[in-house]
Amino acid sequence: MSRIDVNRFGEMEVFVRVVEMGGFSAAARACRMTPSAVSKLIGRLEARLGTRLVNRSTRKLQLTPEGCAFYERSTRILADLDEAERNASSGEKPAGRIRLNTNASFATHILAPLLPEFLAKYPDITLDIVQTDAVIDLLEERTDVAIRAGPLKSSSLIARKLGATRMTIVASPGFLERFGKPKTIAELEKHNRLGFCYARIREGWPFVHEGEVITLPVTGNVQVSDGEAMRQLAIAGVGLARLAAFTVREDIEAGRLVPVMENCNPGDLEEVHAVYLGQGGPLPARVRALLDFLAERARVT
Repeated sequence: MSRIDVNRFGEMEVFVRVVEMGGFSAAARACRMTPSAVSKLIGRLEARLGTRLVNRSTRKLQLTPEGCAFYERSTRILADLDEAERNASSGEKPAGRIRLNTNASFATHILAPLLPEFLAKYPDITLDIVQTDAVIDLLEERTDVAIRAGPLKSSSLIARKLGATRMTIVASPGFLERFGKPKTIAELEKHNRLGFCYARIREGWPFVHEGEVITLPVTGNVQVSDGEAMRQLAIAGVGLARLAAFTVREDIEAGRLVPVMENCNPGDLEEVHAVYLGQGGPLPARVRALLDFLAERARVT
């Protein structure tokens, strides 16, 4: 079969959607295909390339090293294609108001430093930024784009992955001086552990103990509604906090916070996505501009 007979861009789009949505079923809904058709397409793509891109299991998909490389190149190629098509068309100018919903940590540590660049690039766009860690209904809240941290539930939303960050337990030097730095789970149980006051996928902190991952309940005397408030409480010496690495990296470098129990850290990652409603036809240029900018510049690590 010649290359002209293969819809390589179509294959790339489906493959990228499978990766970003974490499975065949979610990608099938977004692409308006059946899960079987998506699976067969990926199989044909792997056969044509002569290498396995995805390791399949009943619970999740995992990219092979070749799959990771192909995903990175595919996203760049598709972005270049989109830009070429926009430049060749009449060129709708990105303008108007965008309502963006985001958690406080992403807004503080990722979004805020990039806003001057985005607004300078698109002077006719106005942003309404709403900060909350609660999961909202985009349609009901009239929201164009939302930032979601953690596993995505199955829905009609389309997602673009912005990265993944390691979780780590931290405390202030003053707190550790008063109460001691825990080195074992038994010692950790005696310390004040700050928690969140909303439902989370994992109700507790995971640790590696004797070769297995166990979960320690959070039983502190303070619960908060967002990660940035918890970070401030940890800096103030109120207790231990388990937070995303990108939110505390500068605090650790500056000595405001100290990593704790790293020897028992399971190394789990929290993924961050930009989600939006995309089933009703082409996206407005203003929304597309924001999504492309976040995908390129707001890389979460």
